[in-house]
Amino acid sequence: MAKKDIALVIHDGVQALDVAGPLDVFAAANSFLPDREHYRCVLVARQSDPLRCSNGMWMKPDFSFEEAGHPFDTVLVAGGPDLPSRAADNAMSDWLRRRGAEANRYGSICNGAFALGHAGLLDGRSVTTHWLCSAELAIRFPAAHVEHDRIYARDDRLVTSAGVTAGIDLTLALVREDHGSAISLACAKSLVVIAQRQGGQSQFSPLLLPHIDPLTPLAKVQAYVTEHIDEAFPVGRLAEIAGVSSRSIARMFVRELSVTPHDFVEGIRIDHARNLLEATDLAQKAVSFACGFASADQMRSAFQRKLGVTPLGYRESFRVVSGRDHAKAK
Repeated sequence: MAKKDIALVIHDGVQALDVAGPLDVFAAANSFLPDREHYRCVLVARQSDPLRCSNGMWMKPDFSFEEAGHPFDTVLVAGGPDLPSRAADNAMSDWLRRRGAEANRYGSICNGAFALGHAGLLDGRSVTTHWLCSAELAIRFPAAHVEHDRIYARDDRLVTSAGVTAGIDLTLALVREDHGSAISLACAKSLVVIAQRQGGQSQFSPLLLPHIDPLTPLAKVQAYVTEHIDEAFPVGRLAEIAGVSSRSIARMFVRELSVTPHDFVEGIRIDHARNLLEATDLAQKAVSFACGFASADQMRSAFQRKLGVTPLGYRESFRVVSGRDHAKAK
C-alpha cells in the first residue's frame, strides 16, 4: 500500500480547527491501517517560523514553500477568519498552482477556498466554503460554481469543505475513498463525530432570506408576511400588500431577489419554524400550523428540500435546552 504524503498549507491567523480536525482524522486512520504511517502529514507555509492562529495559539510549519519542493498526494489549504478580506499571497498562489497540478487531489478547508481562487484553481469547478462567505466567494471568483449548501464538494481532483468542522467531514470522505467505509466509520467513532452528517450547511446559517432594500415594496411584503406568518399568501395577496399587480410582483421577486414569491414565503415560514423548534416544546403539527404550513408533512418536505434535514432532526441538533431540562438531564 503506497504511502500518501499530505501537505496542509497554513498562514498567519489560520483557524486552528481547520488544521487540527483533518490532521486528527488522518492520524486516526493510520491507527486502523496495517501501515501506521500510511498518511504522512506536514504543515507548509511561506516561512518555517511559528505562526499565530486566530485563537491565539502558535503553530509551527514543517516546511516553507521553498523547502516543500516535492510532489504530494494531497494538497489542502486551511482557512482563517480574515482570509476572505486579504489580498492574494503570491508566494502561496505560486506554490498551490505548482503542487496542485502534481497532486492526485487538492483543495481547501473552510474559506481556504479563497486562496485557491487567487491561484486560479477554482475556475470552472464546483466548490463550497463557509456559508458566511459563500456569496462573496461567488462574487470574487465568478468562473467558479459555488454550491452554497454543501458540507463538502468533490469536482474531479478538487475537494472543498464548508466551515471549520466540515473539514473533518471532508477528510473522513477522503479516507472512505481511499480505504472504504469501515475504516472511515472507525475513525469517526474514535473521534466521537458523525461519520456522514445529515443535511447541508443551511441548517447552521441564521436565515434563509435574501437581503432586501428596506425602501422597496418587497420590504413591505416581507414585514407583513413575517408578522402574519400563519396566513395564506397567494401571489395576488402579495401584490395587494406591495401595491402592485400580480405580474409585477412576480417579476420583482425574480429580478431583485432571484426567487419566486412561493420560495420567498416558504423561506420565512421555515425560518420561523426553526426558531420554534429550537426554543419551544411545541409538537411539530402545532409548529407547522403556527408557521402557515398546511400540514406537518408539508413542513417536513420543505425542511428536507431547503435544509436537507427533517424538522425532528433539526430540533435534535439545535434545540436550546432550558435550565430545567438541563437539571432533568443530570
